[in-house]
Amino acid sequence: MYTAHPDRYANLPYRRTGRSGLKLPAISLGLWHNFGPDRPVETQRAILRRAFDLGVTHFDLANNYGPPPGAAESALGEFLKADFAPYRDELVISTKAGYHMWSGPYGEWGSRKYLLSSLDQSLARMGLDYVDIFYSHRPDPETPLEETMGALHSAVQQGKALYAGISNYSPEQTREAARILSELGTPLLIHQPRYSMLDRGPEESGLLDTLDELQVGSIVFSPLEQGVLSARYLDGIPEDSRAASDSPFLNSDRLTEELVGQLRALDEIAKGRGQTLAQLALAWVLRGGRVTSALVGASSAQQIEDSVAATRNLDFDADELARIDAIIKQ
Repeated sequence: MYTAHPDRYANLPYRRTGRSGLKLPAISLGLWHNFGPDRPVETQRAILRRAFDLGVTHFDLANNYGPPPGAAESALGEFLKADFAPYRDELVISTKAGYHMWSGPYGEWGSRKYLLSSLDQSLARMGLDYVDIFYSHRPDPETPLEETMGALHSAVQQGKALYAGISNYSPEQTREAARILSELGTPLLIHQPRYSMLDRGPEESGLLDTLDELQVGSIVFSPLEQGVLSARYLDGIPEDSRAASDSPFLNSDRLTEELVGQLRALDEIAKGRGQTLAQLALAWVLRGGRVTSALVGASSAQQIEDSVAATRNLDFDADELARIDAIIKQ
């Protein structure tokens, strides 16, 4: 029988999410690609247990996470029942719907039909009565935003979700989504964008400014750029790495000599701070408190430990930030 570590809340800072009462750990665990039948069950269990023992209270999913789609939610459901049932009220569990999940015209995008059906399926897979956050995973260009936000509002009103979130929305779409939800009486809690030292989109588009203005929280995905911002590729492409596989999210063509040179220069800055490159990358997105939480994946318990350790030094001086910018923009 699993018993959580008694000092689990001593390792991480917790940040208020926008103007809500909900606090999230600075590091959250995403169950995207490491929680399916192709991964050892004991490894999955060890990752979740170690994460919670270190104070990572937020587990983030989507309906199509696996592979295959739905597998991550099913796996979490088994671990919730076996290990975490006594701790449900200490956990923040989120899921999303928006990308392709099942065949036919009702299996993706942002219709009320799809979102609420998907949420019911997600709850069944996880064995839960509710999720803490339910997201619209992407905007739907053909469905009125009022319908999509209305579905999130209904999920909250029905008690199937405590909070509403969005992911991959532009600043303009975010502003409109927040307005619609506010008029319905369900505040927009959080936005989940892609953001890293190599992908400055939320800064350049004004999304972070918009979230600040609206007092909406943010949890960023891919802060390590699928592992690019780690020591894994400093000396080439390991045979067992994602870049060496047929992954659509990262391939060897991306790891150019120029990029590897940038990674090595960033690694030198990390060493000067007493951090690994991955820890530097996580600290960078969390700097200054604008980002509520950084979402990381993990293929081992050790990776969770390393990610949590990044929060021991989140401060950057002006020279460090200037050097990082110079390396990235060269």
